[in-house]
Amino acid sequence: MPVKIPDNLPAIELLKRENIFVMSSLRANEQDIRPLRVLVLNLMPLKISTETDFIRLLSNNPLQVEMEFLRLETHVSKNTPQEHLEMFYKNFDDVSEQFYDGLIVTGAPVEMLPFEEVNYWNELTKIFDWARIHVTSSLYICWASQAALYHFYGVEKVALDEKIFGVFKHTASDKQHPIFRGFDDEFFIPHSRHTTIERDDILKKNGLRILSESPDAGVAILSSRGGREFYLTGHSEYNPFTLHEEYTRDVEKGADIQIPQNYYRNDDPSQDPVVRWTSHANLLFNNWLNYFVYQETPFDLRDLPKMGDIQDHTG
Repeated sequence: MPVKIPDNLPAIELLKRENIFVMSSLRANEQDIRPLRVLVLNLMPLKISTETDFIRLLSNNPLQVEMEFLRLETHVSKNTPQEHLEMFYKNFDDVSEQFYDGLIVTGAPVEMLPFEEVNYWNELTKIFDWARIHVTSSLYICWASQAALYHFYGVEKVALDEKIFGVFKHTASDKQHPIFRGFDDEFFIPHSRHTTIERDDILKKNGLRILSESPDAGVAILSSRGGREFYLTGHSEYNPFTLHEEYTRDVEKGADIQIPQNYYRNDDPSQDPVVRWTSHANLLFNNWLNYFVYQETPFDLRDLPKMGDIQDHTG
């Protein structure tokens, strides 16, 4: 089933060239289907590229998904045309009285700042608190996962001596967990960050469950409230060349950066990447949509304030 996105969004033409079918609002309105409403709070600088990455993932499932994009009022994006934001993005005031089946909060390039010094911290945490009442299940990605864990549970991030940068092997703590349905014993996730969260700090907090770890990248996937929230420290949504673009950008800036690990063929930046993560990325997002959004969300979203934790069937 195609994903429904705003008319004229640039991602439409980009994904058509990949033979990925997306549906405009005009066509979707002709169908008598209650789509899953997914809101994306896009904190990434290159918003159009990020939009395309998430639409690509959410379109590869049998459910009809209606995507909306949210921006912050207390932060001005310097890398995306204002006209694009005005046309395709909503402000929090536009959605604060609405309810959604899913929420995705992206990463942001502010990880070296203390959380409270991020200029949009107050608005962001307001959205975090709103989501616990107005959204069935939320995905917090990379820096957003650290921010949400800090806000909800007081988990501190820790600066790394060397950036975690590349594609790393992971395992599931419990392969019976529905988020890993169809996964192999080992799977790969891209990471790109200067900070981390420590396993021991997580274990001290009630209500958090570690679902996946990597010997090289640390804790990768956590959940709380039975799956009402997931925290992904990596970037499963990255397209094949995102790490290459980040590496090239840093090299051109003269930054002291190592090549991304386990990424280029023969570890040679002049060769194409070896893509190891996209099949599991699709499974991850499909499982989230199926087991924690579609199967748990009330038909009438106005019933969400009465919804408690999702029952955990895996212990």
